[in-house]
Amino acid sequence: MQPKLLIVLREGYDLKRFRADALAGLTVAIVALPLAMALGIASGASPDKGLVTAIIAGFLISALGGSRVQVGGPTGAFVVVVAGVIATHGYAGLVLATGLAGIILIAAGYAGLGKLMRFVPMPVVTGFTAGIAVIIASSQIGDFLGLKAGKVPAEFLGKWEAYLHAIGTVSGPTLAVGAGTLTLILALRRYAPRLPGYLIAVIAAALAVILLHLPVETVGQRFPNMPTTLPAPHLPAFSPAMFREVLPSAFTIAFLAGIEALLSAVVADGMTGYKHRPGQELVGQGVANIASALFGGLPATGAIARTATNIRAGAKTPVAGMMHAVFLLVILLIAGGLVAYVPMTALAAILLMVAWGMSEVDRFRSLMRMDAGERALLLLTFGLTVLVDLTMAIGVGVTLASLLFMARMSESTGVLADDQSLEDPEQRASLPAGVEVFRIAGPMFFGVAGEMLETLNRIGNVPRAVILRLDRVPYIDSSGVHVLESFVREAHARGARVILCDMPRPVWETLARSTPRFAGAERVASLEAALARLSRDGIN
Repeated sequence: MQPKLLIVLREGYDLKRFRADALAGLTVAIVALPLAMALGIASGASPDKGLVTAIIAGFLISALGGSRVQVGGPTGAFVVVVAGVIATHGYAGLVLATGLAGIILIAAGYAGLGKLMRFVPMPVVTGFTAGIAVIIASSQIGDFLGLKAGKVPAEFLGKWEAYLHAIGTVSGPTLAVGAGTLTLILALRRYAPRLPGYLIAVIAAALAVILLHLPVETVGQRFPNMPTTLPAPHLPAFSPAMFREVLPSAFTIAFLAGIEALLSAVVADGMTGYKHRPGQELVGQGVANIASALFGGLPATGAIARTATNIRAGAKTPVAGMMHAVFLLVILLIAGGLVAYVPMTALAAILLMVAWGMSEVDRFRSLMRMDAGERALLLLTFGLTVLVDLTMAIGVGVTLASLLFMARMSESTGVLADDQSLEDPEQRASLPAGVEVFRIAGPMFFGVAGEMLETLNRIGNVPRAVILRLDRVPYIDSSGVHVLESFVREAHARGARVILCDMPRPVWETLARSTPRFAGAERVASLEAALARLSRDGIN
């Protein structure tokens, strides 16, 4: 594996491409600036943490990833889990979890698990994405309305209970600025979609607060000592106990990072016609998260909206994503102090837009029109994400999806008898007396083992020989091998011989490794070879 950057540089990189990449990088940086700050605050950290993440991780995701135009940084998918880790283990716990997630992603990339990420079913992805959107939106209500609710609980229901108790403290100026910011973003998105709506809306909100002397809380008032430079890298302090405590969160972060990065890369492939390398993409994500942890940043992954902006702005190579990080660094160093004037309610408005974009309402509705199993999977994942815990939602969702898949696969596997076991129905009349031919169709795995054995045992009169055709078995696991072993043993006990034939190579190799257990079963290449063997033995 090697980064996509090296591949495109070997293709030839000239000044024309650099100009296109630099312009695209500047465009994305303007979009990413307010978004990174807002996500940093929503995660329970501070605006500078979001910017540091966008700079450090954003640079490395583009430089070392497997996609040509991927742009990375903090995203909404992490807000819930990051806020939970900070609340439970402090910021040091988050830094450790982020670094561990990076190691997990690198291991997953080299193990080839990038290809497996795409098998997470859509109801699970949509369910927890929509759930995260609801939680993000809920977390911004206090800042958007200017509520004086004190310390708000992290739990969804507790949060809304606190909001309702503090509803009488709504600040008119704060609500007006927030609503104005939201309205301006929507108007720009509709009538001037090419303009950086988030940045324009934030600047307008800040000017309104300053010029009208509005009593609206700003970033500087909540974070008075926010640094405007990159921190020095350092190893996070941790103990074995903290390591054990944050490890589940690290796996959750790695899972979310992998899923979102590969989804974003697939979207980029569709827009550009290029093909990403999933293994290298996970490795790049892993290195970026380790580096982000070393600089005290947040978890990072590929950002679909910023990647799409990058492509539409004319990006040609990963250099565009690297330039976006460079421009963010320049802005932080030169104009970082201006961030203090940004109203908190304006950032809340941005995050409400992020939450709406994540909710995927149309896809949610379409999945609700699917069968009962799909609907249950969607709603269960969504409900667990909102009301319980993101880690549990992912675990339960993926497990239930796997069980549903195995149940459906088991329905497609069966034993074909009579004319279905033969290509030519007239062959049955020519079979020797006392010979039965059966064809197994479908994968033989642990989900169908019991049913398969029961079906095989329902053979009526005990024949002299049974020919099992396995040409329609694409896969067999140890449970399937056990089914065949049990059948062969029972057939021998009844005085019948068993011949296995027409096996695909993977099935043949699996059974070959189980030779000691199949000493009594005969294996030949084809049905014709099986009949020829029986004829030589006097069964004709």
